[in-house]
Amino acid sequence: MAETMSPSKITASQVGKIQKLLGAALRKSGLQSEATRQVLETQGGSLVAELVAVIRKRVEAISKLITRHIRVDRTLTHQQALDATERKQYVNQEVLSLAPKGSGEGVDLCFFDLDYDPTVDELDREMEARGLKPDIDALAAFNAANPAFADDRPNATQWRDAGGNACYAIFNRWIDERNVNVTRFDHRWIRDFRFVGARK
Repeated sequence: MAETMSPSKITASQVGKIQKLLGAALRKSGLQSEATRQVLETQGGSLVAELVAVIRKRVEAISKLITRHIRVDRTLTHQQALDATERKQYVNQEVLSLAPKGSGEGVDLCFFDLDYDPTVDELDREMEARGLKPDIDALAAFNAANPAFADDRPNATQWRDAGGNACYAIFNRWIDERNVNVTRFDHRWIRDFRFVGARK
């Protein structure tokens, strides 16, 4: 299973691009000159440390992704995509009908682990930080092609319905039964899951 990780350090061109992006944003920011001068003189070191910490958090989130490319038949309905997995289904049909429809026949699915038990809001933020979106059809296609992948650890994706309620699809193995669960969710996740989304 290929991981999108690189052992090399940040390059001069990448530093230059960050500086260019930051410079452009600062020029548009409308910050007051005198107050900015004071911040730079009195808090410059801590300011830089905070900026690096933000970049580091995003880079580390991306570096720990497990990426798999999958072909998706977009002519299938959500239900047909689940049927193709040949798993036992525990599905709330209303919730399934509200799952967002993905796009593209070739999709990069990115799986990631967390070292804490996230709330639904925290999982939303973790997905956003990695540039990922839910794609239940792509995930179903992946689990259909790789039925044993969820045997040791379940994989799951999350989305919101029109009322802002968290919904999920979980591909799992319970005792000897491979299954898929789709319903609403308002509890805290556990870190044993592999969370997954498609690249935006």
